[in-house]
Formats: sequence, C-alpha cells, structure tokens
Amino acid sequence: MSIIRDGIIGFAIGDAMGVPVEYEEREELIKNPITSMKGYGTHDVPEGTWSDDTSFVLATMDSIIKCGDISYNDIADKYCNWIRNGDYTATGKIFDIDITSKNALLKYASSKDVSTCGQNGIKDNGNGSLSRMIPVAYYCFYNHLRSSEVYELVRGVSSITHSSSESILGCFIFVNYLLFILNGKDKYASYNMIKFLDYKEFFDEDTIEFYNRLLKTNINNLRVDDLKSESYIVYTLETILWIILNCNSAAEAIVGAVNLGGDTDTIAAHVGAISGIIYGIEDIPSKWVHAMKNFDYLEGMIRKFEKTIVRWENM
Repeated sequence: MSIIRDGIIGFAIGDAMGVPVEYEEREELIKNPITSMKGYGTHDVPEGTWSDDTSFVLATMDSIIKCGDISYNDIADKYCNWIRNGDYTATGKIFDIDITSKNALLKYASSKDVSTCGQNGIKDNGNGSLSRMIPVAYYCFYNHLRSSEVYELVRGVSSITHSSSESILGCFIFVNYLLFILNGKDKYASYNMIKFLDYKEFFDEDTIEFYNRLLKTNINNLRVDDLKSESYIVYTLETILWIILNCNSAAEAIVGAVNLGGDTDTIAAHVGAISGIIYGIEDIPSKWVHAMKNFDYLEGMIRKFEKTIVRWENM
C-alpha cells in the first residue's frame, strides 16, 4: 500500500465521478443517484475524465518533481501551461476552471509576480486553492515540517490564486487534517485534533469565526439538509469532513459526495483522497479505476512524485 498512490488516485477517481453531475441539484440526484462512473453530462466529456482539480494537483506535483522543492513561480508557470497547452489533463482539453484562479493566473502571466497575483476579494473565497493542497500535505509530511512552516507553505501555494486569509485558513485546516491522518490517527481523532490547534497564531478572530461550525461543534452530527455542498471554501470543507466522518468505506464516501449535488467534482475529489488514504484504493471498485482516462500518465506522475519526496525522508 502506498499512501501517496492511494490518496492521489482516490482524488482523481472522486473528481471524475463528480464531473458529469457538477451543479446538479441534490433532490434530482436523490431520485436518480450516481453509483458508477458516468460520462458526458454537465461538461460533455467521456467517463473517467478528471477536471481542473486533478490537473492542479498534477501540475503542483510536477513542479515539485522538476524543482526538487517548492517554487511558487514554477508552480504558477505549470498552472499557466495547463491553461495554454492542456498539460496535466485527461484528454488534452481543459474545462471548468474557477474564475478566481483564471483571473489570478492571467495576472501572473502578464506580470510574473507571484506575490501579487492572488485574488482576495469577497467573492474570491471559493475552493479553488484547496485542490492544490494534496501534494502540499505530502510535502509537509515527508519533510516533517513544523506548524509555522506548514502555514507558510500553505499560504504561499494558496496565494498564487486565492490570497485571502479565509481561503488560506480553509487550506491550512485541510492540510492539518490530512497530516494527522498520514501520521496514523483515525478520522475521528484527526477531526478532534484540528479543533484544538491554535489558529490565533496565524489568523485573526474574524477569520477563524467563519469556521466556527466546523471547529466548535461536531460537524458529523449535522443533518444532511444542514450541509451546503457548494464551492465556497467553508461549505466545501464542512461537507468533505461530514462525509468522511459518516461513511465507512472509500466507495461509500465517494458515492455519498457525488450525490449531494453542487460542486460534486471538487468535493468528491477531496473525499476520494482522504478515504483513499484511510481505506486504500483496494476499497474502490476496480471498474471505476479501469474507466479512468489517461491512467498510465497519472500513475507515471505518481511514481515520479513518490520517488522525489519519499527520498527526502531518508536524507
């Protein structure tokens, strides 16, 4: 079992499962639930096609592979190559880029200033930068980074496109949850541990307050009707953790995420990553894996990334 392979393949499968029904209403999916890999639908692409979420993961991985470290400019360059050339896609074509990421990368392409391209308006708190955090979490885990170092890295990668403190905090919470999972804590203990982190070291009280329902209550006790499976990062993070805490297999979690409707690809991708790490991709139906487009490329990137970052632990 490889925690890197399990997490990234789980992410890509969840993403591809959610693509055909992105933006569909929950009520419609309850009537006609998705239980297998489908094609076309919302974005009119073949089954097994991943979206911008997995492309951003692969671009971030590729930068770490090529640079042997984190280079924010190189990561931004790789994101721009995805937009211009269709790099890191399943079919050679891009689709479904969020407006905040698009605006930030257009700004970066003209200025090459990675420190100022990130968007921080009130409408720029979608979940776009959350998708780049899977490779960041692995990087932090294998380099045994301290909390302050994790924060700086999360802030830097998120701020390429999403630079508001609200977006950065959501990414920081998610990375810390993954780090607890990667360190062998179970999903419930990991949730309790993120609730007791000292966020005031890096964020003001107004920012932290956005996450009060996640951090000061038991999110898993909410009714499904209380969840908003939307692209706003706070709602996305709440929904991801609710699904993880209330499902008992990777397949159940991915199906559950997809059938909540809304931002199905992004939510199912993150659920797929976490549940892939917890249960292993052996827990995901093989027919879903076999339906994935460009799977050899995906596995090749995972092998290169794994070789790059696992080596650091032994240095």
